[in-house]
Amino acid sequence: MTMRFILASKSPARLAVLRRAGLDPEVLVSGFDERSVADPVPPRLAGRLAEAKGSAVLPQTEGDLLLLACDSVLEFEGRAHGKPGSEQAAAERWRRMRGREGLLHTGHFVVVRRGAQVFRSTRVGSTVVRFADLSDDEIAAYAATGEPQKVAGGFTIDGRGGAYVTSVEGDPYNVVGVSLPLFRQMVIDAGVPWQSLWR
Repeated sequence: MTMRFILASKSPARLAVLRRAGLDPEVLVSGFDERSVADPVPPRLAGRLAEAKGSAVLPQTEGDLLLLACDSVLEFEGRAHGKPGSEQAAAERWRRMRGREGLLHTGHFVVVRRGAQVFRSTRVGSTVVRFADLSDDEIAAYAATGEPQKVAGGFTIDGRGGAYVTSVEGDPYNVVGVSLPLFRQMVIDAGVPWQSLWR
């Protein structure tokens, strides 16, 4: 494939998923302030955040390219939750989530530019996540690791938090931060053969 493949995300988990799938994107971080986007509907918020990230990176590029931007939010108790940001906030969130379930939404924004032709698409993948009934000691220990503070929803399934997720219903890669099946379909819809992205 002659066009550039750009991942507009600093998430090491997203990059790792794409690389394990045989892709090798160039990373360009948007620097976009996520706090400037608000939407009361969590899946729509995820889509809008992904679009904003990708749209911020696009002017930094030229020529033919495929660009992917993603953003994830956890829908829990009827509203969207991003990164907790602090140990205290992570522990408080886990005290509410334990033994319950949430819906992890990941927005995917794809741009394919070939000459003057530009294809844009935004889609959202959603996965049900069920949480173990953690003890207070487990919650405190997990929050102290620093891991939940830095990820959407306050948990991972590909790190220490994986032991605290009892099941997922839907695409597990979506929870990590990029749904490979959804991204593949968006690429195909743009007229790009998926296998042409393999390194």
